[in-house]
Amino acid sequence: MDDDIDVTVAPSGTGCLDCDAADPPGWWMHLRRCAACGHIGCCDSSPAQHASAHARATSHRYIQSFEPGETWWFDYRSGQMLSGPELAAPTSRPDGQPSPGPQGRVPPDWRDHLHG
Repeated sequence: MDDDIDVTVAPSGTGCLDCDAADPPGWWMHLRRCAACGHIGCCDSSPAQHASAHARATSHRYIQSFEPGETWWFDYRSGQMLSGPELAAPTSRPDGQPSPGPQGRVPPDWRDHLHG
């Protein structure tokens, strides 16, 4: 790993920062955390794919899953799964927050909107 990781930075929130800011607000399947700046974005299965969009826009290469019980990392530059250091708490979305989420914004036909 290198300078692309800041273990002291807190996550940007408990949900996808960009989905929450959208008008109308979006929803996500799973969440990913940028290891450089803490940006929480939605995964590539989600309709808006904000985590990978953030990586492209910023050149921040490493993400960690922001799902409860998951500690895996991914490097957008190499396309490889890897291990990394423990990041600042919290390390996942709240256990009570559903996936897909957030509650109240997920359409009944959500499966039809996922990316392969």
